[in-house]
Amino acid sequence: MRTTFLRLVAVLTTTVLCSGAALAQTAKPEMLLYCGITMVRPMTEIAQLFEKRENVKIAIAQGGSEDLYQSAKKSGVGDWYLPGEPSYRDKHLAEGLFVEQATIGFNQMTLVVLKGNPKKVKPDPHEMLRKDLVAIVGNAESGSVGQEAKNILDRMGIYPQVIRAAAFLAPDSRSLMNAMKKGEADVTMSWRATGFFADNAAKLDVIDLDPKIAKPQALLLIQLKSTKSPELEKRFMALAAGEEGQAIFRKHGFLDSKGAGSK
Repeated sequence: MRTTFLRLVAVLTTTVLCSGAALAQTAKPEMLLYCGITMVRPMTEIAQLFEKRENVKIAIAQGGSEDLYQSAKKSGVGDWYLPGEPSYRDKHLAEGLFVEQATIGFNQMTLVVLKGNPKKVKPDPHEMLRKDLVAIVGNAESGSVGQEAKNILDRMGIYPQVIRAAAFLAPDSRSLMNAMKKGEADVTMSWRATGFFADNAAKLDVIDLDPKIAKPQALLLIQLKSTKSPELEKRFMALAAGEEGQAIFRKHGFLDSKGAGSK
């Protein structure tokens, strides 16, 4: 999975690096957003708006937050980094790749179950240890969905038990949701917004957790030092953080930058 992801990013970064000839003909700057899987849908919509208004092309490299950062660091190419939670900014800030940032919304971990909650799962992460349930968890080494699940379960003192009981670990929220829709598990922990995506909502239900257990996590759109178009980059960040961008985030099930959003 990681090899395939790195190949995809290599193709995207090569495209950006080799765009000089195209720019000479079209005068259309090409920009690159490293975007965590969960935020791809709203960010794609915002990018399309920006492309029309600014006559630019925005490529989106998507994947687990840690994998994305390592790709941005290795390639030295890109304009923005949007991880699934702020710990990735804190973890890598001292390495010098980040410039400015904007809070463009919040996400929150929930339990996700099959439509109608046939196994009567309660809003408690301890349910992941029920012997009559098949549970799956995100991999904490590759993406924010696994990292945040680990943070929550560690605070409850049950992370090792949940990992031992889990049927398997998935690299990102998309993989978790796909496995749930295929009936490969009864319950997982995932970002709340993923349960509201149209193709997921038809088959899955979200069980909200107490914010004291699952604190909403800020989504930070971070300007990268490697950008070649800082003014365009700042205007894109302003669009995502502004009213239009926030409306798009709410539509996709996220909490907006004021913590509002659908509940």
